[in-house]
Amino acid sequence: MVVLIIFFSILIGLDAYAFQAFRFSDFGRKRIFTFGYVILSFVNLLLLAYIFLHRIEQFDSNASYLSYIRGYLFIIYFSKLIIIIPLIIDDYRRFILFILNYFRDTSKNKYMPGRSAFLSKLGLIMAGVPAFILTYGIVRNPFRFQLRTESIPVPNLPENLEGLKIVQISDLHSGTFNSAEPFKEAIELVKNQKPDILVFTGDLVNERAKEADSFIDAFSSIDAKYGKYSILGNHDYGDYVRWESRESEEANFNLLLKQHERLGWKLLRDQSEQLILDGFRINILGVENISALPNFPKYGNLEKTWAKAEKADYNILLSHDPTHWDWEVLRHYQEIDLTLSGHTHGFQFGIEVPGFIKWSPSRWIYKHWAGLYQVKNQYLYVNRGLGCLGYPGRVGILPEITSIKLTRA
Repeated sequence: MVVLIIFFSILIGLDAYAFQAFRFSDFGRKRIFTFGYVILSFVNLLLLAYIFLHRIEQFDSNASYLSYIRGYLFIIYFSKLIIIIPLIIDDYRRFILFILNYFRDTSKNKYMPGRSAFLSKLGLIMAGVPAFILTYGIVRNPFRFQLRTESIPVPNLPENLEGLKIVQISDLHSGTFNSAEPFKEAIELVKNQKPDILVFTGDLVNERAKEADSFIDAFSSIDAKYGKYSILGNHDYGDYVRWESRESEEANFNLLLKQHERLGWKLLRDQSEQLILDGFRINILGVENISALPNFPKYGNLEKTWAKAEKADYNILLSHDPTHWDWEVLRHYQEIDLTLSGHTHGFQFGIEVPGFIKWSPSRWIYKHWAGLYQVKNQYLYVNRGLGCLGYPGRVGILPEITSIKLTRA
């Protein structure tokens, strides 16, 4: 409770300080604007208090409402942080002038210079740009699905298997949405690829298994010639929920396992499955969540998975977190040819211009955060995710379906 009091005190201070930009602009001279700012700030604090202090069942069944409220609050407070940058510069200017005037003016009429109307308006303009971009990212971009294609050379691949197609989807985060309706286009894109193998690399839900209920029919309609495989991501274990009892947590997890069955996906939990196609043996290995980062769970056991796998000509590993590739795969499992991951979402924010620039804040945390990577003869592909988490939008990093063709080396 003390932490919450401190947090809300900081936000109230931020609201009051950011208001100075409005106060010393043309808007601030209108009482109705001042009144509206105060009321809106109060409403925002109430929404934040509601999110922090209550978990009401209606939000479990209408998860997108809570997601969009969080997105709205993120935009508001991020914009206010931008507003105060010119105000801090202005206050520094005012303080320096006050000190100079204090020693120069021998009279008793000391004064503090007034705020700069220019810097106040600059703060509003600076805040308006990210506010517009982030709002556009929510309204326009969550369902602008991108099909990304890659070709990976495979030694000794039979001629009849040239162009074998693996379609990857990842990070659906169904709890962010009320239904699968907005994903119809994505599902059609997957179907149009006519996948030989379909893989899902984790995070079906945000918190609770029931979030996936309304997605089962739509996503189970996808067919793949040689099989559909899935793994669990860090959000699938229910670790981000305060469960009433151990029994309710176990019931949730058991329901999640059934959701994968209903989807027609073969869930690999430290397991492997071998496909023999035209005499060419392909292992599909799937591990539970393994991360090199301390704040994410390590449930998987690649050593156990590999020990149970049959000898194969080509090994594909499904591992949700791409840090696993550097941390264990590259160091100890050179026989794993291709690793497919998700998890990062590319932070849902960045700049990508093919052939020119590829940047996201995600790179400050993840060495491999989106797209195809290669070290010697081993490959990693990091899918940018199909859904959203936290901020219910995307800016620059759009939702992805990946189509990977295996070609003869």
